[in-house]
Amino acid sequence: MREVGCSEEELFSFLSLMREKDLGYRNILSSMCTPPHPVAVRAHELFLETNLGDPGLFPGTAALEELLIQRLGALMHHPLAGGYATSGGTESNIQALRIAKKLRPTKSPNVVVPESSHFSFQKACDILGLEMRPVPLDAEFRMDADAIEDLVDKSTVALVGIVGTTEYGVNDPIARLSEIARDRDTFFHVDAAFGGMVVPFLDRPAPFDFRLPGVDSISIDPHKMGMSTIPAGCLLVRDPRCFSSLNVDTPYLTVKQECTLAGTRPGASVAAAVAVLEYLGMDGMRAVVAGCMENTRRMIEGMETLGYPRAVTPDVNVATFSCDHVPAGWRVSRTRAGHMRIICMPHVTRDVVEAFLKDMGDMDA
Repeated sequence: MREVGCSEEELFSFLSLMREKDLGYRNILSSMCTPPHPVAVRAHELFLETNLGDPGLFPGTAALEELLIQRLGALMHHPLAGGYATSGGTESNIQALRIAKKLRPTKSPNVVVPESSHFSFQKACDILGLEMRPVPLDAEFRMDADAIEDLVDKSTVALVGIVGTTEYGVNDPIARLSEIARDRDTFFHVDAAFGGMVVPFLDRPAPFDFRLPGVDSISIDPHKMGMSTIPAGCLLVRDPRCFSSLNVDTPYLTVKQECTLAGTRPGASVAAAVAVLEYLGMDGMRAVVAGCMENTRRMIEGMETLGYPRAVTPDVNVATFSCDHVPAGWRVSRTRAGHMRIICMPHVTRDVVEAFLKDMGDMDA
């Protein structure tokens, strides 16, 4: 640390220089985040100093968190769902498995997850001392439900399914998994961190939420397709009483118990998430998702015209291809199987898609 502080001009000159080293979103095709909506930015600035870790000091912000859970619970067909705002899918997934483990104490607990599960489940199992049992995928990179039966046993504390897989943008057979979870009396967590803000706004969404009786918890990230500021995730549970198993005493705060993983929690990104949902409404979100899905279809059509076949037909706005090269200046990513991976987020407009396809075509010329 400096002995004597620097001037504000010098400081912000340095910060601006560092910011210029960051990549601009326009040519980033690999991220499941996107520039926040302008109303999210405005709301975030308004609530910048708020701390949901001590909600009695910020009752207005705490009310916004309750509103966020109510809105997302209704979107998941359960307005009375319990929940709280997390830092994102990783925290939500850890907390869901923490609840599941508390609800079924056993000497050698295990959790059954698809091979496509997000790496946060590795972290969760390491932290919680759970054996992770991966389920193979079918030809379309979805969890093979027929392979689950031999993996679920009396020590299985949770079964996990994914809506909008990180790598291929497909949905696991959630309805089938719900039935298995009920038959085996097993806690069922749906990781919809990405797809949770996409699938409900499609024309014919497949059921994946609390409409299915076997679903116990759902993770959703407003800072992805919800266009909130970072960090803004949510964990929803069918039975709000589940959270009581996580409570710890907090005698010197304005609440005497807390179930959250983090202590200090930002209220600004929660306000930002609420702002976007309230401003756009269902119609606005349908339009955003429709645009992203149309751009995904155009990306697939264009790439296949150039001779790069899709790896799979996605359920959400993620496109993957058999292609081993990338034009200069563009950022894509690779799946574990080596496929090119592109996410058509709101910043990936039709003009961006066409520019990328042109550059791909110029490489082949």
